[in-house]
Amino acid sequence: MSIIIKPIVTEKVTKQSELLNQFGFVVDRKANKVQIKKAIEAAYGVTILSVNTMNVRPDRTTKFTKSGLISGKTNAYKKAIVQVQEGETIDFYNNI
Repeated sequence: MSIIIKPIVTEKVTKQSELLNQFGFVVDRKANKVQIKKAIEAAYGVTILSVNTMNVRPDRTTKFTKSGLISGKTNAYKKAIVQVQEGETIDFYNNI
């Protein structure tokens, strides 16, 4: 079971990484903070100070089309914001 699914690269998380040394990840919904901390430390070789998690609810949409009413939703996921030790950083772009 892979705990880290993908990193979050948005304007808000990029600003947090520059100012507060915090990075965002989409993680497995069943993973707890201890498992997330161990997985990120093993994958990126950094020291984690804190882990904050949040469950993101699915967004439901309704569209009115010619063929009628269409409803849909996005997937729910778990987001983790980790703070690394001062002086360390995580480079998401090294494999490009």
